Amino acid sequence: MKLESSLKKLLIIGLLFELVIFGVSYLIVDNWGETFRLSARYSGRLSLVIYLICFYHFTFSFVKRKSETKLKNSIIVFCFLHYIHFIYLSLSVYLNDLPIIPVRLTGGFIAYLMILIYPFIITKIKNLIYHLIYFYYVGIVMAITILGRINGTFEGANPEISHYIGLASIIIGFIYFTYVILRSKKSEIK
Repeated sequence: MKLESSLKKLLIIGLLFELVIFGVSYLIVDNWGETFRLSARYSGRLSLVIYLICFYHFTFSFVKRKSETKLKNSIIVFCFLHYIHFIYLSLSVYLNDLPIIPVRLTGGFIAYLMILIYPFIITKIKNLIYHLIYFYYVGIVMAITILGRINGTFEGANPEISHYIGLASIIIGFIYFTYVILRSKKSEIK
């Protein structure tokens, strides 16, 4: 698969952000477990921002029937960066001996599979509902993760203002993007 130059640039910029996150984490804490815990935390926040950008591009490429290049590129970048986040998260769990509860991991595992597969099938999906399942499911899993941090159910993660901002961003994004898509569908019917 030949990557276009704008996608290459976005992937390089994303990788640089991830490396900066790791580098800063390494410099401010004194052990590898904490380095990967912080890297996972801030990498997850970066993934949330990219996810919202993807949802924005999806909504407006759907509504305006414009080129889907920005959407495809943002989805590929999201996939790439979220798997770097997964590496940080896995190493954090391993190095910090965090308990793994399979039942709690099922939803996230499904979301990770969807994130991995979606860039390869996005152009093959013609039914809007399947795209929406992807965006809403991944967003709900992110929201539940953030809510767990707010409620204090994640070991080593105290509630922070950024958690409230992240949760509010997902909720506002859901409301806004749903409104735009429904309004567009309604105008098609008329």
